[in-house]
This record gives sequence, structure tokens and C-alpha cells, in this order.
Amino acid sequence: MTADGLPETAASGDPGPPPGLVVVGRYHELPGYAVQRPRGADSWLFTWTVGGRGTLRQGRTETGAGAGDLVVLAPGTPHRYGLQQGAAHWEFWWAHCGARPSWTAWLAPHGRGDGMYVVSPHPVVSPHPVVLPDPVIPRHPAADGTHARIEAAFCRMLADARWTGTGTPPDTASPGDRAAVAVAHGTTARELALCALEEVVLLAAGAAPGTRTGTGVDPRVQRAQELIAADPGAPHTVRSLAVQVSLSPSRFAHLFTRQLGRSPMRALREARLHHAARLLESTDLSVERVAAASGFASPFHFNRVFRDRYGTPPGAYRAVRPNG
Repeated sequence: MTADGLPETAASGDPGPPPGLVVVGRYHELPGYAVQRPRGADSWLFTWTVGGRGTLRQGRTETGAGAGDLVVLAPGTPHRYGLQQGAAHWEFWWAHCGARPSWTAWLAPHGRGDGMYVVSPHPVVSPHPVVLPDPVIPRHPAADGTHARIEAAFCRMLADARWTGTGTPPDTASPGDRAAVAVAHGTTARELALCALEEVVLLAAGAAPGTRTGTGVDPRVQRAQELIAADPGAPHTVRSLAVQVSLSPSRFAHLFTRQLGRSPMRALREARLHHAARLLESTDLSVERVAAASGFASPFHFNRVFRDRYGTPPGAYRAVRPNG
């Protein structure tokens, strides 16, 4: 169901949608756009900036918002938001809803006070930075991938909110649907829309610099670590990892070893052994299947290196596993 009657700018004292509703939209606003709620909103407000610049204030806390920034405002605190002074436009997704309890733990590390949470893909250098209109900020390829997935999740949220619960669910909304607003009234539509928003929160929080490990490690080395950890059983090589972080194999191997104190292949073997141990603890896969799933081509070699690492063969390790 679309919400054609919802105002683009809240009237003074408007509490916003009630927390029981899930309302989602995408706006592309020009100078002069502003929303002010002297008593705050009754529901949580999530904004994710696609382009341009916005400014949001919650109580006494204020932040700018640029591309990729997720800003969340908790209910019950006076707030206002609009275009940042000097910006040409502000394009952003927004959602009003009641937050799921688990979300507050993911947002907590990004709290700024007064119920404001700012999850940014860029390091925060100042609470009140001087920003030129629509700045160009270099982006890591991984950040671009996260940006695309968050955009897709919001498009799916909009489509799911429109579903009446009968017939085939609608296809995902188009990112170009710039003035769309939808209210999810049915239970199924609400839950599907909230699942999409939960993905947004997880993706944004997981990609934010403040939640990543490896502080002080070269971003290219950190990216290689992430690739290994995400799929230790993949056929990684020094060359394949170097290509994905835009380094020559020799330069990559030297940088990785110097920063982490072990070679990329040593790190890969440790990750594979750790993965194998988790599979032995939590599944009933055969030792041969565990070896293959962990990237070991030879079960004999797997048995030998596993025993060297854990002091016991894989079969014996499973017999005394923590959950066994």
C-alpha cells in the first residue's frame, strides 16, 4: 500500500508514524527541505544517504550525512533534519518503524549521544567536520560492494512493504524510484520489510571502520585476511589474493608477512585448520568431507597437519569435541 497522503515535511509537533507501522521511502530533496519534530518521533528513524549531503540533529547531538552513512534516531527525543548548508541536494532512503531488540547491540558502538547512532564507512575525524558540497571520497572496492548490497536491501524493503500478502510478491523496487513511499500494513509485509532493514543495519555496522579488527594493518592486508576468513576452503594462492588487493604477488607476500609475522600461505593453512576443527565439532561430516570442505586436497596430508596443530588426529578430536 502506498502512502500518497504522507507529507514530505512534518508539521510542527507531528510525532511521525506509530511504532507499529513500517514506513519506507526514498527522497531526492533540494535546498529548502527540512523536517522538525519538537517532541521527536514515536518510532525509530533510519536514514541512509545515497548522494548529496544532509544534516541531522537529535537533542543536542548533530551530524552530517554523506554517501554511505546510516544515521539512526531513537524515538522520544526532539530532532530535525534537512539538507546540509551549501549542499545542492540530498538523496536518501528512510524508514520509520519499531527497532528489533537485537539491533541496539549492533548500533551501540556507533552511539553519539541523545539517541543518535552514526554508522559510517569512513573514519570519523570530527563531530562537526567542515565539508564541501558533495565531496568525493575514495572508496575501497569492498565498500562499493557493501553500498550496492545496502541499496538492494532498501529496494527489496520498499517492494516487500507494498505487498498485499496475496498473489506473487512484487519484484524488487528500482533504485530510480526516487519519490516512493510505502506503508507495510500486513503482518507478512511488515516482517519481510523488517528483515530487509535488519540486513541494512548488519551490513552497515559490519563494514564500519570502528567495528573492524586489525587496526593499524594495511587495508590491503586486512582485505586479504577477510577473503581467507570468509572462505578458507577456496583455492586461494598468493597470486589470486594479490590480484584481489591490486598488488604484485611478491609485494603482497612481503607486505603480508612483514605486517602479520607469517606468510599468506601459513595464514591460509591456519584458517583452514580452524575451519576444519569447527566442522568436526559441529557436524557429522566424514573426515574426508571435512578435509575437502576445508581446502585440503589430500586426506592424508590433512590428517598429518591437523595432528601437528591440535595434537590428535581428526577422528580422535571429534570423539572428545566440546559438544560431543
